[in-house]
Amino acid sequence: MHLDLTGKTAVVTGSSQGIGLAIAAGLARSGARVAVNGRDAGKVDAAVGQIRHGAPGADVLGVAADLATDEGTAELVDRLPDIDILVNNLGIFGAQEPLEITDAEWRRYFEVNVLTAVRLTRAYLPGMTDRGWGRIQYIASDSAFAVPAEMIHYGMSKTALLAVSRGFAKAAAGSGVTVNTVVAGPTHTGGVEDFVYQLVDRSLPWDEAQREFMRVHRPQSLLQRLIEPDEIAAMVVYLGSVQASATTGAAVRVDGGYVDSIAP
Repeated sequence: MHLDLTGKTAVVTGSSQGIGLAIAAGLARSGARVAVNGRDAGKVDAAVGQIRHGAPGADVLGVAADLATDEGTAELVDRLPDIDILVNNLGIFGAQEPLEITDAEWRRYFEVNVLTAVRLTRAYLPGMTDRGWGRIQYIASDSAFAVPAEMIHYGMSKTALLAVSRGFAKAAAGSGVTVNTVVAGPTHTGGVEDFVYQLVDRSLPWDEAQREFMRVHRPQSLLQRLIEPDEIAAMVVYLGSVQASATTGAAVRVDGGYVDSIAP
């Protein structure tokens, strides 16, 4: 299947590293004009350079802005008033004792992980529906279904994205715009290797170490290894394509079978 996004403009929030960077690179390799976003201008510039190195001739630009603020959102929309693909990847996470999560932290997780995506959807969906084509995606997590006891606030925000996605898909019904959520499972991102080696024998080669980690600490995974960011990106690129025109209002799992359910 050839996924050609030539002529399409995409915004990937929180894309200066990790899964977001892999998604931006995947979209660029498929021909889309891609805006890389992050708060740190240096990291954004480095990410743009990395994508261009891997995809010579790619049309990539950087937008250093804090999209968790009204001002940051306005800056992005001013620079790119009309886009075809919006990938709401920006998110924060961290472990905390459930009864010690303050009201301020609950609000912060909701505002960054959920309201940022809502605000951008509100900004870009009308133009997409007017033009009769568009793709909006939200990057959720297995934590939306299997809420970790040590990250209830994070799980809450990812569960909320499922509702947001389904609701906006209904708002876009019949318009040619699709709205979906990608549910990512345990993924090999920055810092994960150190975390793995805190729990398994440091003398093991990485491939063996991650499989031991998954076998002992994430036994519900059917993949039995960490997911690579490019594997998440592949699904996002597909959902951004013409070929995925009949998929909307869905929670599409790229979780390696981590969520123990036969339903989507």
